[in-house]
Amino acid sequence: MPATAPSSLPEAKQRDAERSQKAILTAATTEFSEHGLAGARVDRIAERAGLNKRLIYYYFKDKDSLFTAVLEHVYTEIRQAEQGLRLKELEPIDALRKLTDFTWRYYIEHPEFITLLNSENLHRGRHLSVSDSVRQVNVAVIETLGDVLERGRVQGVLRGGIDPMQLYISIASLSYFYQSNAYTLSNVFGRDLMSPRMQTQRSSHIVDVILGYCVKD
Repeated sequence: MPATAPSSLPEAKQRDAERSQKAILTAATTEFSEHGLAGARVDRIAERAGLNKRLIYYYFKDKDSLFTAVLEHVYTEIRQAEQGLRLKELEPIDALRKLTDFTWRYYIEHPEFITLLNSENLHRGRHLSVSDSVRQVNVAVIETLGDVLERGRVQGVLRGGIDPMQLYISIASLSYFYQSNAYTLSNVFGRDLMSPRMQTQRSSHIVDVILGYCVKD
């Protein structure tokens, strides 16, 4: 087998570093979502990642820094998935419907996103408060939603004066609250709120609420 060319060594090391960091983030996402920040253990993260614990501290300094990196990672993932919706290419009402339905389904398919945010809220957002990248990555969805709302206003199909940030918070919260409280609400109301039938009803309800608010009479 031919020896590795000297010029390719830095590139190979870079690939190894990227693979290691990805493995750490994947393992840490699972650990933090299952145990929260306080209950998470770096030893278990290292075991999940199949790496030496010292390597975690080399890349991420401490557990809090790793938790911040995980939050940045999951926010980047949802924002990238939203970009794939190509909302600016859709008619305004269709774009609102698609974003609302996507948000519901994303939370269903990525429960770790909800549990990680719950954990960060217990810590009053102190990790996100020091993350410039999270603020930057979240700009795009508000700008896109603002574009959708303005196009809808100009076309006469959506009301004017809607704050895109407030609207996005409403879209997210209508899904987030339901799913983050599904166990307690199911017991309170005596119905399995996460059954396929109830999920379908909730998804339709959320879309109706958002469109009912935004669509011009």
